[in-house]
Order: sequence, then C-alpha cells, then structure tokens
Amino acid sequence: MAKILIIEDDEVFSELLVMHMEDRNHEPQTAHTLEQARERLAESIPDAILLDQQLPDGFGIDMLKEIVAQPPYPPVIMITGVSDNKLVIQAMGLGAHDFIRKPVDEIELDTTLSNALKSHRLSRQVSAITHAEDYQVDIGQIIGTSPSILEICKTLGSVASSNAPVLITGESGTGKEVVARALHHHSGRTGLFLPINCSALVENLLESELFGHEKGSFTGAIARKEGKFEQAVDGTLFLDELGEMPASLQAKLLRVLQEGSFERVGGTQTQHSNARILAATNRDLKAMIGAGLFREDLFYRLNVVHIHLPPLRERMGDMPLLTEHLLGKINNKQHTAVKHLAENTWRRMKVYSWPGNIRELENILTRAAILARSDTITEDLLALPEEPGHEHPDSKEEALPSLRLISLEVIEQEHIRAILEHTRWHKGKTCEILGISRPALDRKITKYALG
Repeated sequence: MAKILIIEDDEVFSELLVMHMEDRNHEPQTAHTLEQARERLAESIPDAILLDQQLPDGFGIDMLKEIVAQPPYPPVIMITGVSDNKLVIQAMGLGAHDFIRKPVDEIELDTTLSNALKSHRLSRQVSAITHAEDYQVDIGQIIGTSPSILEICKTLGSVASSNAPVLITGESGTGKEVVARALHHHSGRTGLFLPINCSALVENLLESELFGHEKGSFTGAIARKEGKFEQAVDGTLFLDELGEMPASLQAKLLRVLQEGSFERVGGTQTQHSNARILAATNRDLKAMIGAGLFREDLFYRLNVVHIHLPPLRERMGDMPLLTEHLLGKINNKQHTAVKHLAENTWRRMKVYSWPGNIRELENILTRAAILARSDTITEDLLALPEEPGHEHPDSKEEALPSLRLISLEVIEQEHIRAILEHTRWHKGKTCEILGISRPALDRKITKYALG
C-alpha cells in the first residue's frame, strides 16, 4: 500500500481517482488547490503525486518546481487535459516521472503509477546510501587466516542471522565496518545497510540524521525528514565511533533498543523501527562509564555480542593476503599495474608497527603503487616513518647517517605534493586518492604553500 496525493480541482474526477486508488489498496489523499497541496506536503511526504496542470490558484507546473526543489522528492505524474507538447517537455525536464493526458486510461495509469513507485523505492535506497563510502571490497569478505580472524568468522556466522545488537571494538583502521557489512550481508535482512559516523556531526544534526525531524523543528528544517532508523527498516543501522555520541542521544538510543520506538526531532508522534543495531568504537567504553561519559545501561544493551578486532601488528601472518587483496583493489581503482613487492620491501613492512592498521597499509600501498615505475614496489616507495626502538632491517648497529627524522606534517606535505604531481594537479582525482574534500585539499595546498 502506498500513499498517493491527488492534486486535482475537478472534484468528480478527483473522487474517481480516489476510488480507483482505494481499489488498488493504496491510501489516497486529495488537494483541490495549490495551497491545499502545500499543506498536505507539509504534513507528510507521499509515495507518489498525481498532479493536474490547471488549478484555481495556479498551475501544476509551478507546484512541480516546488516539489523537485526539495529532494529527495516523490515521483510526480502530471495528469492534464491540456494538449501542449511544450508543457510535456518542460514537465519531464523539470523532473516529472511521467505525463498522462485526459481522458485517463486505467491500464496506463496503473502501469505508470507502479513504475513510479518502484522508481521511488529505488531512489530512496540510493539516497539513503549516498553518504556511504565508495566501498570496493567485496561485501561480506574478511581477509586473513590467523586464529583471531578464524574466531571472528565463527562468531559472525553464529550471530549474523539473529537480531541481537553487536558491539565491534578495535583500533582505528582495523576493519570494523568490514565486519559490520559482513554481519548484514549474512543476516538475510532485506533492508539497507546504513552506516553513520557519530563523531562526524554536531549533536543536533546527529539527532536529526538518526531520528529524523519535523518541518520547522529547527532553523533550516523546511520539510519533514525521515531519519536513519526509519530508512533502515528491515535492515541494519551501523553506528560508527559510538563512544563520541553525546549523553542526551545515548538516552534516546537506549529507548530504541529497549522499545523499538522514538520521536522525530520536534515531533510528538511515536515512530517505530525494527532496524538491527551494530555499533563500533575504538574507545574503552568501560573506562568511559567509570568517568561518567557513557551510559552503563546502554553499554550492556549493545554488548549482547562483542567482536574485538586485533591490530594489524598482532596478525602479521595475514600481511601477504591483505597486501594481495589491497593491491588488486588499488590497481582497479587507480588504474595501476603493481603485482609484486621487493624482498626488502617485505622485510621493512614486517618490522613496522602499523599504528593505522589496515587503513594505513592501504594508504601506503596506494601511494607506492601510484609512484611505482614498474610492476614492483621497492622499499624507497613505502615512505614509512622510522620508529623509536624499531631498527631498520637492513641497518647495522650503528645509526644510519641517511635517517630522516621528520615530522608528520612534512610527510603529509610530501605525500600531497606527490599525488598532485601524479594527477597533474587534477584536484578532483587528488581528493579521491587522498580521501579528503575539495575545501580540505585547498586548505592544505595553502598551508604547505604547494601552489
């Protein structure tokens, strides 16, 4: 059943459309003027709109412009007796889903509406995942054969099909989202996998992203918006960086876990969600509980199943498999052709502690692959910093005269310059490789005087 808004000034024809929609098990609403239509849209967003052109207080084409100006908007089907091909072209150009002339053929209407609803469902899914990363690793694939990875896979297989919350812990870059995606992939749930970073948004915006908001609930809330809990119906909501969630939102999250219900920001109507909750953090939540920074009751609600990811330095036996996998991904994305690592490159990688874990490994390999002049990565391309207490594998006991003791800022400056030169100063490609926004790149170019 879908919610259909019928904007039609002819009350007889409007009533016929209402009966037809009800016969098809839809939920129709009517508006006979543009003003009534605006009121209906402010109350709730329908799944599709049937829009007449000639209305008492204006034209349907003007209403169409207002609707498409606030994405994501529902599909709009123009229905009019006006025989004007320019109007058809204008409406379709503005974003109308289709255009039907009166008298309306029922089969044509049913087919058009069915296609519009399917398109709307797909567009909502695409919209919901727009902010997710361009994730190239095969969904559900976890790389490694070490005992710790084997135990993680066993746990994953045992709990994936349940509805139990899962708390995933580990240092930054260990692959917590990979595990979360694998849990969803093997869960059999038909809805979306929606990740949200709890540290990336200020408190009021994070609340709106999670729970949605009503029109006028705060400055800039020009229309009602569904939150991630509503978008993830029958799916999985992944709360990354959970330890950064403000205390006020922790209480609201606890209620969803306990009762499956919540209210949108500025709303009074209770909403419901059956989304499965997965959470990840690199923080010590028990220590945060002791410091009064995290709710103990929320911790136990989320910690029904606990999966801990070891740092890369504790699973170095997986390095060859991880490197092979990442090089395949890098070659595909960056159009490089690296196939091998020199022996001294392997030795250097094995004694490095990898504080950034798999994410750091991927970044280092990406830079090396881009700069490589053959199909082999040599040690000089790694740009790994020397670590106190970790001797270079090819060094003698005496200090290396060529050792460069440089700051992270210098490393970043050199890395950004190398990527800019590789892309011939194509900022879009540079941002894609570095994983940063255009404004962030511009700030770093200015900071390091690279221009």
